[in-house]
Amino acid sequence: MPTLPNNIVFRDGVQVMRVDLHTHTEVSHDCRTRLRDIPAWLLRTNTRVIAVTDHDQQRGGPELARIVADLGLSDRLSIIPGEEVTTSEGELIGLFLKERIPPQLAPEETVREIKAQGGLVMLQHGFDPLKRYRLRPEATLRIADQIDIVETFNSRLSRHHWNRVAAGWARERQIPVCAGSDAHTLRDIGEAWVETPFRLIQTPEQLLAALREGVVAGHWTHPVYAYGRKQWRNLNGRFRREG
Repeated sequence: MPTLPNNIVFRDGVQVMRVDLHTHTEVSHDCRTRLRDIPAWLLRTNTRVIAVTDHDQQRGGPELARIVADLGLSDRLSIIPGEEVTTSEGELIGLFLKERIPPQLAPEETVREIKAQGGLVMLQHGFDPLKRYRLRPEATLRIADQIDIVETFNSRLSRHHWNRVAAGWARERQIPVCAGSDAHTLRDIGEAWVETPFRLIQTPEQLLAALREGVVAGHWTHPVYAYGRKQWRNLNGRFRREG
């Protein structure tokens, strides 16, 4: 087995980690990030917890968790199975899912499906009007009291301003907040994060506790530049694999 990086970070004598709750893999139709490449990148960037939230697919998280276990890294990395679900009025993320949730259900029905699996409902993309698949504002208000986590730093919004709007909305309602890279390439994973004391995350309760103790941060990249970078990285990666 190759030697893997293990970047350990301390703040004031306490080991800390990064948590990224919005990532995509090769299971998504628009992403080529290979599951087997992810563990080493997580260790290198101290991103010890990620949620795999592929578009309308749930299997990426469990598959990555099995890879992590086979590598003997289950004591260092936590993989949360999730799904970015396309509802009839935009997207919602479900975390800690045991099964795939079908697309095109009403937002209220999608929420019920997530809760029935013991999962958490996460509102991503903030309130960016240029996000094509954001949850419609009227739907957001209808399910507001069922939202468990609000993504208040997304690396791919049209303007960083919309992250601040999401943060204000969550603060008014006292909803826990998180960050999501919305990564569609390997090197984008961990570009947005919550820094919190290190622990393994295996349950919704453990995640919520970690978020409450954490600090949201990240690197915002203009989506036009991010798209170009994604295309270059995908092309460069393909050449390396074929070379």
